[in-house]
Amino acid sequence: MTRFTVSQATQPDQIEAVRQLCWDYRSFLLANTDTDREITETFYPVPKYEALMAQLPRLHARPKGLMLLAHDSTGAPLGCGMTHALDPDTAEIKRVFVSDAARGMGVARRICEDLITQARQDGYRRIVLDTSKSLAAAQQLYATLGFAPCGPYQPIPDSVLPELLFYELPL
Repeated sequence: MTRFTVSQATQPDQIEAVRQLCWDYRSFLLANTDTDREITETFYPVPKYEALMAQLPRLHARPKGLMLLAHDSTGAPLGCGMTHALDPDTAEIKRVFVSDAARGMGVARRICEDLITQARQDGYRRIVLDTSKSLAAAQQLYATLGFAPCGPYQPIPDSVLPELLFYELPL
């Protein structure tokens, strides 16, 4: 089994690795299902996603957020995940993604556990996330971490609401 490390992405090369993983995640969603492709193309067209990628370090900056990068012993990036504040009591997990080569190694679980731990230490009272109905493995992971289904926690267009699942975890 390949060993991996998860750490905060703060250095330019680490941030660039997270950005590349986020682009890989976007590509994964485009190829996953017709619905995921439509949602991704509608809400994250390339220019909007480029702008989002440029803002990652600011959007997920300490002390209100966190950006994590998992890598193997050679330094190759394996996965990423991040949080940001929705309000003083609520953190949101965003863009948890693991490369094909690292699936099944526990990388996503470890990233989520570390994000949850830091959110708790930061004083948040709950952590929320959303995922596509098509991502069964993600749904299983979130359930085993103690997340429970909840309603939308921010405005979501009616056109995509039936395709998303929302979860929360009291901290």
